Amino acid sequence: MPVHTGPVEAATSGELAKTAPPVRIRIPVIGLDQPLIGLRVQQDGRLGVPRDPAQIGWWSDGPSPGAPGAAVVVGHVDSATGPAAFHGLSTLRPGDEVTLDRDDLSSITFTVQALRQYEKDAVPDSKVYATNGPPALHLITCSGTYDRTRGEYRDNLVVYAVPRV
Repeated sequence: MPVHTGPVEAATSGELAKTAPPVRIRIPVIGLDQPLIGLRVQQDGRLGVPRDPAQIGWWSDGPSPGAPGAAVVVGHVDSATGPAAFHGLSTLRPGDEVTLDRDDLSSITFTVQALRQYEKDAVPDSKVYATNGPPALHLITCSGTYDRTRGEYRDNLVVYAVPRV
């Protein structure tokens, strides 16, 4: 089920402050504990999505978790065979925690601030894919009504989170 993921402006090398890349996401309240794969902006200007509905990916050319800007993590809500990796995302509430483990063995925990549902054509790309500003985490999945004619959901859910203090 396609997730609206762009258009995204690819940051040039050295343009973003980097922290160690994330390798795992943990969301205890929904029982999620999974490795992450890297995702890149595709030729059409949209961020790629995991091919396997059981996988979760992060925008590897965007801000790293804890660096200025929004680290973006994307997963499917379901597949033709049932629930996918981000199936429980819509049950998150403000105050819930999301931890990203990084490849340098450090981790950073974010606190959910808000959940917003947007029509796919109305996702505020400059806000969701922010490459500067305070560190943030944005989790994205499909949401809303499934359009059988188009073979996709009409909306996206974006979970906004900030580093725990």
